[in-house]
Amino acid sequence: MLSKALLRLGGGAARHPWRVIAAWLIAATLAVLAAIAFGARTADSMTAPGLDSQRAAELIERAGTGQEGMTAQVVVTPVDDGATFFDDDGARTALTGLQTEVKRLPHVLGTSDPAGALDAGGDTAVRGGLVSADGRIAVVRVQYPDQSRLSAEDLDALVDLGDRLRAELPLRVEMGGNLFYAFSDPNGGASELIGLLAAAAILFLAFGSLVAAALPIGMAVFGLTVGVATMTVLAGVTDVPTFAPVLGSMVGLGVGIDYALFVLARHREYLARGLDPHEAAGRAVATAGRPVVFAGGTVVVSILGMAVANVPFMTVGGLAVSIVVLTMVLASVTLLPAFLGAAGPRLGRAGRIGRALQTGRLGRLVRRRDPAAGAAHAAGWRRWIGHVSRHPVPYAVGVAGLLLTATLPVLGLRVGLPDDGSLPHSRTERRAYDLVAEGFGPGTNGPLVIAADPAGDPGVLDRLVGAVAADPGIASVAPTHIDRATGIATLVVFPTTSPQDKATADTIARLRTGVLPTAIGHGPARAHVGGATASLSDVGQRTSQRLPVFVAAVLAMSFLLLMLVFRSILVPLKAVLLNLLSIGAAYGIMVAVFQWGWGGALIGLEATVPIVSFIPMFLFAILFGLSMDYEVFLLSRVREEYLRTGDNGTAIVEGVSRTARIITSAALIMVAVFLSFAVADDPSTKMFGLGLATAIFIDATVVRMVLVPATMTLLGRTNWWLPKWLDRMLPRGPAGTDDTDAEPTGEAPRPRLVDR
Repeated sequence: MLSKALLRLGGGAARHPWRVIAAWLIAATLAVLAAIAFGARTADSMTAPGLDSQRAAELIERAGTGQEGMTAQVVVTPVDDGATFFDDDGARTALTGLQTEVKRLPHVLGTSDPAGALDAGGDTAVRGGLVSADGRIAVVRVQYPDQSRLSAEDLDALVDLGDRLRAELPLRVEMGGNLFYAFSDPNGGASELIGLLAAAAILFLAFGSLVAAALPIGMAVFGLTVGVATMTVLAGVTDVPTFAPVLGSMVGLGVGIDYALFVLARHREYLARGLDPHEAAGRAVATAGRPVVFAGGTVVVSILGMAVANVPFMTVGGLAVSIVVLTMVLASVTLLPAFLGAAGPRLGRAGRIGRALQTGRLGRLVRRRDPAAGAAHAAGWRRWIGHVSRHPVPYAVGVAGLLLTATLPVLGLRVGLPDDGSLPHSRTERRAYDLVAEGFGPGTNGPLVIAADPAGDPGVLDRLVGAVAADPGIASVAPTHIDRATGIATLVVFPTTSPQDKATADTIARLRTGVLPTAIGHGPARAHVGGATASLSDVGQRTSQRLPVFVAAVLAMSFLLLMLVFRSILVPLKAVLLNLLSIGAAYGIMVAVFQWGWGGALIGLEATVPIVSFIPMFLFAILFGLSMDYEVFLLSRVREEYLRTGDNGTAIVEGVSRTARIITSAALIMVAVFLSFAVADDPSTKMFGLGLATAIFIDATVVRMVLVPATMTLLGRTNWWLPKWLDRMLPRGPAGTDDTDAEPTGEAPRPRLVDR
């Protein structure tokens, strides 16, 4: 059984701590060295098989026009606010020099020629879309090959050139394009440090001991080092999305510290009972380690389940984050007990600073939250849970109604991808975006590329160009490029609206369903709408379509696993429904903040944005797994009390009150870690941070401390009901949770345990 294996594993690690710590040091060193030798930087590839934009990319690649590759744009304007390129010879000469320098960069296939357009005359320049009508803004479009032939060094070279030219030329130089999107790394380092400091402060207040507070942090840092280094090695094999390291750090720190807190709290309880530190560590891993293994496995399986979306970058991103979570689970049952064994009996008491705190006003808080303080300090929680249990109907109805109200904004959820216009003004991509929108219109920031195969019909291209240009959502159409060898034509068109605007997605849909089929007719010719904007729109639609299937699969899996763990029908059903409530409320709050702008300024959001297309699915996978942490940890303790007493009411009050301090402390740590990422520059990182923090806060407070005891009180002994025929069919003891696998305290469970 798992508990016996964990007992041996934890006890062995505690008895030989320095061997285990040395093994982890070696593993971390090897992982970092492998990352340096074989790893690569992350890169985004927003493609998926079967999408119309993917078919367009395949046609463009077959034609060999180069438009299937990555692009960047260098946007310039004279430093003198009153000058224009039409009348400032110095600025025009500088523009020519800039274009020449950009063309010399490695892997650049070619650039547009705004200086040449200026020499040809003002009207030509305007028609070419390279210089604005007032002559103030010029764009050098840079064409790169396919992403597989590029790396982050190409972006670094372009950025370094821009820094140098700003100092040398009388021009304001800004840069953007999908090269930045593919290879720029979100800056999560400061957020990680803030999260660690907040977690350390909360742990110190919880335990009153610097040593006890340092152990979960140390374990999480070890696990994060190994996990992120392994992720970097994975990036050397396949494209790992840029959000994966940030999300992996966010989730890894949260679950790692949480798991360590669960085990450490049990360890201190056993020390308070007078057990030897080695035996206390083994028993802590055997009891608290079971829900850790189960919860971590649930997180991993949920995240890997995103493969049903059939979007490769999401599958790889989920795999990368899962590696970090698995590393944290392994560290919790090996490295942490080694730390506990090395620390010895000092963990059973508060340190000097902790005792000093306890003599002041904070002392009451510390004593109430000290997990090793004994049953007396759980009296407040016991009174609260008893109060809820005596009034279950109003609490259940009231809190459920509140959460359903918070969920209502989900009805207006709109997926998409925030463009550079949602970045802070401190970023060059945002400044380039604003200049292009000012000079050429918002749609210029998100051109569409139509790839057409005439299939021998000479008139189809003229009809196609005319029909596209006549669409009300299209502002302009660039000259058609036809590949002589294949006959494939590419047509760059500029919408009237910005890339993240819903009207742009409507324009793409209208082109595909009406404009292009009508222009082509029933012949063999075909045309597809591609480009970065269309690709992102397609990925968003696919994830939205697959989300219900994914949710149903995760719910079914969670129900079955919880049924095996707790030998019950209603307990897992209740858990699934309550988790849905907390996640739905988190979704609703995200819509209110990011789409409606409510409180967006508090997290540095400068403009409303749609919800990033892949985030709802990622959040559901992660949050459902994390909420299972608390569910399993809480219900395992309730189950233990029920096995010991056979009384449902006593089990609820004792089980919830004994775990309330740990759950609220763990949740507070997670919320602090996740909120530290909500202030990052990148809107996607903000969404992950705020969504995770909100859901965990709701789940650990109103759900676990109000709805769970209220609903379990209403259900009574039927909480543990399981039909006899189903009980015979189910395997015994999955994940070490058989009825005989209770906490090894020496107390015999009552013979009749479950109503059947």
